[in-house]
Amino acid sequence: MTSRVAARPLPAPAPAAAIPLAEIAPWAVFAAIVALILLYFVSTEQGAFALFKGMYVHEFVHDGRHLLGFPCH
Repeated sequence: MTSRVAARPLPAPAPAAAIPLAEIAPWAVFAAIVALILLYFVSTEQGAFALFKGMYVHEFVHDGRHLLGFPCH
C-alpha cells in the first residue's frame, strides 16, 4: 500500500536584514589599524627602522617577510 501525500510548498525565506554602515565602520577601522600594525612588523621592523632593540621581531617574522616579497638581507 502506498500513501499519497500532497507536497506542501516551502515557505519563502525571510529577507536578510541589512547591517547599517554605522555598526560596521568601527570594526572596519579597528581591523584596518591592526592590519597596518601587522604590515609594519612584517615589512619594516628591524629592517630599515626599528622600534625594539635586538633582532627578535625580525627573526619571528623573517619567513613571512620573504613570503610576502619584502627583502631583508
